[in-house]
Order: sequence, then structure tokens, then C-alpha cells
Amino acid sequence: MIGPTLLHALRTTWSALNPRPTDALRLLLALAILWSVRAPRVLVVPDPPQEVTTTNPLVGVHTRLTDEVERWKIQRTLRMVRKMGAPWIVEYFPWPYIEPEEGHVDWHHTDTVIEHAENQGLSVIARLGWVPRWARPEGADDRASDDAAETTLTYLDPDHYDDFADHVAAFAERYRGRVDHIIIWNEPNLSFEWGYRPVDPEAYVDLLREVYPRAHAANPDVVVLAGALAPTLEPEGSAAGMNDLVYLERIYQAGASPYFDALAVHAYGHTSPPGAPPAADAINFRRTELLRDIMEAHGDDGKPIYVTEAGWNDHPRWTGAVSPAERIDYTIEAYEWAREHWPWCRAVAMWAFRYPAPTYSYHDNYAFVTPDFDPHVIYLEVQEYAHATPCEGSIRPPVPPAPSPPTATTANPPTANLRKAVVTSPPSPRPRHSSIRAIPNSRFLGPSPFRSFALSLHRLVALSLYRYPCPSP
Repeated sequence: MIGPTLLHALRTTWSALNPRPTDALRLLLALAILWSVRAPRVLVVPDPPQEVTTTNPLVGVHTRLTDEVERWKIQRTLRMVRKMGAPWIVEYFPWPYIEPEEGHVDWHHTDTVIEHAENQGLSVIARLGWVPRWARPEGADDRASDDAAETTLTYLDPDHYDDFADHVAAFAERYRGRVDHIIIWNEPNLSFEWGYRPVDPEAYVDLLREVYPRAHAANPDVVVLAGALAPTLEPEGSAAGMNDLVYLERIYQAGASPYFDALAVHAYGHTSPPGAPPAADAINFRRTELLRDIMEAHGDDGKPIYVTEAGWNDHPRWTGAVSPAERIDYTIEAYEWAREHWPWCRAVAMWAFRYPAPTYSYHDNYAFVTPDFDPHVIYLEVQEYAHATPCEGSIRPPVPPAPSPPTATTANPPTANLRKAVVTSPPSPRPRHSSIRAIPNSRFLGPSPFRSFALSLHRLVALSLYRYPCPSP
């Protein structure tokens, strides 16, 4: 479709050229040819309603469909999540994307993601946050003419808590019965996520106090998740943020307990295995247990925890990474640890399933699937784990059944929106292998035209080395 500005420019240029009639015919013919060879629109037909088959109902991933604009890519991403055996996804729905101008609401992209997730039988945990320009002060020091003073997308002023609560309520009402888990903000214990201001646990409680009753009025069954705290050891008074254990204690002291139904936790393992014991001075997967201790100390033992970000990275040149083999083992062991030892945990969502485009940084090595939908070996191994199809001759002892989770004391059942997940028998143990360590990461296999061939060869060799033959008992 030609816009009015472009059309005016074409008319002006055409008049200035003073063309002959034959020139006009040639131009029309050229335009007709260009129109005829344009790329066709991809027809996206929803799959028949699907179910997720898994051995572990806690398995989840954090998808990154926020900036994915093509429907077929959204559908294919969520289809691959379902086929991997993950019943849960966490997805980010930024407020500015939905309401870029006050009162002008566009739910199109959000509807698309929710529709396809529901179609694939996935339970969605919606992360809500960011602030549109109209809901932010023009500058932190009220100098509208000073560009340096402009606030960021993570700056939510108390004067606009009411507007954000309206947005959350509208989201909860629109997707009632389809999305019953929402996270209020992301990592508020980091200055970067709090508008580059000093973090303020008491202000975050004020936000929860404003949002919680509106969300439940719109959807009585909604599970409001607080926290989503970043695991950090920042000391007292740090400009970068606040220790997550200290922050959680502070929000309890400020009276947060009545204003959330569950706690969202980020549980990155860094270079430690998932079984590494928790400690106040260590960042690892089981640090989650220290947050749980604080909840129980304040009488919130009836509330569940959802791990909404976790994972390990296997970039070959990042000091915070592990080897590809370790990443696979640690990821599956983390899913299994939560199933066996955390009866209060409802989901473990690993970061990140797939990026819409390469980041050309270590972030790419968190992904399970490439932007071109090529599965990394970790995807195939988690799929094998979740569908209980391991190699024969495993050397690990059988995995005992997970204990039944205690009945939650909150009015809202935390698993209300777990859609059609078919839970099969627990998985058999997986053998450890070290041969995959020699396989190069697909991120460094070279540019086109050799990339596709190299990726295929990489997967073929990786699978042959990692999965076959299984070791003898």
C-alpha cells in the first residue's frame, strides 16, 4: 500500500519529468511486474487443539516472542515448545506495545501469542511491565528540554501506579480463563529495571497494593506473582541494586504479604551445578531455597514459587559459561531437582527458548533453538528427558516419583491454568557423556553459504557422539 506522502512525491517527480505516453506505459508495466512477483503472505492455519505430553509438569521455558512479528514464526516457536515437552512458558507483554498512546489500545500481537499458546496446550505466565512515554515524567528533574534527563522504559512514577493498575486489570479481564498467571514487574531490585533510580522495596509494595485488588476484581482466579528478583550480591547502598534476600525481607516488612499470591524467582546457576548447596554469599540454582526460607519465616509457606528465569550458558569465551555437555546435564538436573525436592515449586522456566534474531553475543548461547528454528542439542536432550525416551543401559539409579505438592492455603489454586498436560511416568536417568565437549558451538560455524551445511553436520556428529552408543551398565 502506497502512503500519501510517497504518492505525492511520485506525482511531483512524474510532473517534473514531463514523460511521454510510452514512458507511462513502460512504468505501469514495470509496476505490474513488481507487484506480481511480490512475496506472498503466509497463511497461518491453527493446529488442532494440542496437549503437552511430559514426564515432568514443572518443565518450562521463557519464550522471547515480544519482538516476533510474523504469525507463522510465533506458531512454529510454540509448537516446538510443546513438542519438547514443556507445559509452561513465560512471555513478556510490554505495556508500551499494547497502549503506546493513552487510550489507544492494540491487543493484536498479544492476542496472537495467547491464541497460539492456548492452541498448543501451553500454560502462559505473563510478565507485565515497562512504561509508555505518555505515562512517564518528561525528565527525572522535570527539565523537558534536556534530552539527557529523559526517563527510561523502566521508570514507573508513583503518580502512574493507577494507570499501570488499569492496564493490568484490562489484561487480566481480557484473558480471563486463558492466562491466569501474571508477574508484576521484572527484577525491581536492580536499578536498571527500576528506571535507573535507587531501588525502593517500599515503593514496589505500594505498586503491588495498587495492582492486586484491581487484578482480582477483573479475574478472581488470577495468580499475581511478585518479585521476579534478580539473584545478586550487591552490598548495602550499591547504586546497581539490592541483594535479593535483603529485598524480599524488606518487602515483607513493608506489608507485601496480602498483595501477592506467589513469588516469581530467577535462579541462574552460573558455573555451579544445580545441586550446589545454597549460601547467602553464592549465586546458584538452589539460592531459591533461601528465598523460600524468608517466605516461610513470614508465614507464607502456603504460597508457591514459580522459577520464571533460570539456566546455564555455554558460550566458549564467556567466563560465566559452562561446557555444552555441562549445560545439558545441569538443565535437566535442575528440572529434576525441582520435581524431587521442591514441592512448593510450580514451574521452572529456562531462559531463553529462541530469539527472533541473533544477538551476536553470549546471549545466543542461552537459546534452545536458533532464530532459523534449528534445534540445539540441548533441545533434543530435554525433549528426550521430557518424553522418557533415554538410551538403554543407563548408569544412573532410577528417579523416584515426585512427592505430591501440599495443598495451597490461598484462595486461588496455583495450577489453575495448567492446560491439558499429560503427565507420564517419571523419566529414566540419563547417562553423562563428555564427548560433546569437543563439538563446536553452532554460533561459530561460519557465515552463509556454509552455515546450513555446518549446522546439519554439527547436529549429526553431536547426536552420534552424545547419544550413541550408551555406556554399559
